[in-house]
Amino acid sequence: MRKLSMDELQRDSVEDFKNKQKNPLVLVLDNVRSLHNVGSAFRTGDAFAVEKIYLCGITGTPPNKEIHKTALGATESVEWVHVPTTLEAVEGLKQQGYQVWAVEQAQNSTSLADFKPHVDAKYAFVFGNEVFGVEEEVIEQATGVLEIPQFGTKHSLNVSVTVGVVVWDFLSKRQ
Repeated sequence: MRKLSMDELQRDSVEDFKNKQKNPLVLVLDNVRSLHNVGSAFRTGDAFAVEKIYLCGITGTPPNKEIHKTALGATESVEWVHVPTTLEAVEGLKQQGYQVWAVEQAQNSTSLADFKPHVDAKYAFVFGNEVFGVEEEVIEQATGVLEIPQFGTKHSLNVSVTVGVVVWDFLSKRQ
């Protein structure tokens, strides 16, 4: 065994990526303060060909060297928009026919293990602030709440890890 070379990976160019069909999935960052987490969300969004990333409230936006440090150019390939509030983004996405799921620990949440996405539906997942999580008013407007089962002493995962876990789980279940 050996690692594949960059040529062997046959990656899309930025232009090809922009023109290819995306997965019916949008990421919504709800007041995410860490620019490294924002960059990581872009990189994950590129890896899994998400439609768009909504950067809400205080969430940093490109161009920014701290975002670029972890995004590694994904801010050029993944479509994004800044929205003043997460609630505004959620309302707009619901009007566009998206199922909007908050990723949070909440009453009556659905365990990610039990989540079964519909093949013909479009989804948006809301990821919250590193300290406060997803805003309560956003949870109230969401289609549902997903919770990642955890088994240790901590009660949360870093938002960048959470994005990767949820997106991978979603796409693997839609196959």
